[in-house]
Amino acid sequence: MSVGSLKSALAAAAIRGVDEARARIFGHILNPTGQRSPHKILRKKLIGEKVSQWYPHDIKHDDPLVMARQEQERLSKLEMLKRRGKGPPKKGQGKQAAKRNRK
Repeated sequence: MSVGSLKSALAAAAIRGVDEARARIFGHILNPTGQRSPHKILRKKLIGEKVSQWYPHDIKHDDPLVMARQEQERLSKLEMLKRRGKGPPKKGQGKQAAKRNRK
């Protein structure tokens, strides 16, 4: 064996070892032959029913008391803003209407 072939064999082995370590650390799949594999599809996020089953049911949407309290808080905040003059403008009095009236 010549020195050049030994060096290249050692370099290839070192690179292969680094690739294997990197795959192990970052959770990648090592595919040195480049064959087709399903890992790209399996890595994608699941959608639809399967994902919704993972999360617990949100009781906020079912409990009318919680929804009523949130609506009451929203209305009280809106009333406070209106008293300070910071509430939403009446229909036809907003920025777009002001721009149209200036022309």
